[in-house]
Amino acid sequence: MSNLSAFPITRKWPATHPERIQLYSLPTPNGVKVSIMLEETGLPYEAHLVDFATNDQLTPEFISLSANNKIPAILDPAGPGGKPLGLFESGAILIYLAEKTGKFLPPDAAGRYETLQWLMFQMGGIGPMFGQLGFFHKFAGKDYEDKRPRDRYVAESKRLLSVLDKRLEGRNWIMGDDYTIADIATFGWVRNLIGFYEAGELVDFDSFGNVKRVLEAFVARPAVIRGLAIPARS
Repeated sequence: MSNLSAFPITRKWPATHPERIQLYSLPTPNGVKVSIMLEETGLPYEAHLVDFATNDQLTPEFISLSANNKIPAILDPAGPGGKPLGLFESGAILIYLAEKTGKFLPPDAAGRYETLQWLMFQMGGIGPMFGQLGFFHKFAGKDYEDKRPRDRYVAESKRLLSVLDKRLEGRNWIMGDDYTIADIATFGWVRNLIGFYEAGELVDFDSFGNVKRVLEAFVARPAVIRGLAIPARS
């Protein structure tokens, strides 16, 4: 039996199956990256809801694992050398799980670094820019009379979609025929932009035919369908 008692987070979210990877998350675009990856790889895991409505992400127990108080985070009882390993930051977790399983990250050096390049494109561009657009279009920022901040993020989101659309020309996925962690990281955010943020018309989403095509393939994957609802909201 794995012993995770040294990790304070397990006091707030006790592990029913301590031999499994423990996932602490919420089904947001960043959170579902990891739940989808876990579903795609078939790794046994146990999901715990970090409820923003009750500020779970600000509790000492959660911050003890995720120093930046952001979801998702994981605790792997069978980490490197057989020792438990805790990780935060969705991109780092995707790389870790890909290397742990040998899945969704090319084994050759060139393919690996090209995939990581596109993962960083999502982490540094698509995620932050789409998130800001969501704030100024749907949340408190929508009430600002000055629309220049919103328009700035609209323009940058359209530019990023254009870069992605060009990359996908003649490709099934970002890396070609092979589905990778770059796709897992990216298309949950694209889905959120036109779904939850309701910004499809604002960014002229229909003009990005390749992005639209690959998004449809992404959301049809059984593991994606499952992962998008994990952890279940209370």
